[in-house]
Amino acid sequence: MDKKKFIREYGIITLGIFIISMAVYFFMIPSNVIVGSLSGLVIVLANFIPLPISVMTFILNAALLIIGFIFIGKEFGAKTVYTSVMLPVFLFVFEKIVPNNKSLTGDILIDTICYVLVVSVGLAMLFNANASSGGLDIVAKIVNKYLHVEIGKAMTITGMCVAVSSILVYGTKEVILSILATYVNGIVIDNFIGGFNRRKRVCILSDHYEVVQKFITEELNRGVTLYTAMGGYNKTERIEVVTILTQNEYGKLLEYLHTVDMRAFVTVSTVNEVIGEWNIKKKARG
Repeated sequence: MDKKKFIREYGIITLGIFIISMAVYFFMIPSNVIVGSLSGLVIVLANFIPLPISVMTFILNAALLIIGFIFIGKEFGAKTVYTSVMLPVFLFVFEKIVPNNKSLTGDILIDTICYVLVVSVGLAMLFNANASSGGLDIVAKIVNKYLHVEIGKAMTITGMCVAVSSILVYGTKEVILSILATYVNGIVIDNFIGGFNRRKRVCILSDHYEVVQKFITEELNRGVTLYTAMGGYNKTERIEVVTILTQNEYGKLLEYLHTVDMRAFVTVSTVNEVIGEWNIKKKARG
């Protein structure tokens, strides 16, 4: 990995874990709603163990990392170690800056909604950088490996167990909100991740298909597939250009089409997932 890519990737991871720590400290802790996560478990334990939230988070993260390395192996790379360390560091900073933080909204439901939305942004950033926040993700992977439960279901199960544990320290209202928030949190994260991953499948019928193809391959550095298509009305054969683009690249292509062929027939569909070498851009010709 080159230096620029390394800095960019870890910059995104750092920002993601910072956003997650903000969501935990300023929304989950004051609300008393335990959304299924390691931070939620720490909040429950804080009612029995007289240690700062940041210290307990660090201890549990370190213990889970060791367990992960023992039972799963080297799947836990530098990114997981980094996020597991940075989360308690940010929480420690918040504890020092805002030692007696209270609810920013004064409403348990609004706090919960804010937590779910904010933490989902941070987690989506981590997942799209091929990282995780550590914690219960490790437990979920162990359950997946040894009990053959799908990773998504394993994460839901572990999260629900933590949410239910809030019954030890909070009332019925908080417990029900914790369970509902844990469930909704999973849905929101999926939608955030899906939004980052969505691409445009663009199909173009143009008499100037060769220049369109050249623009896509040389200016956008994306691949194209050419199909022979026959019109059902006049039986005329034409070449269809098909490509997969990001939203930004799609906008550039439309601008270009407006300059070279206003009569081009374009159909666009949304692609939720692309597997393979699509994400590796071809090197621009020098």
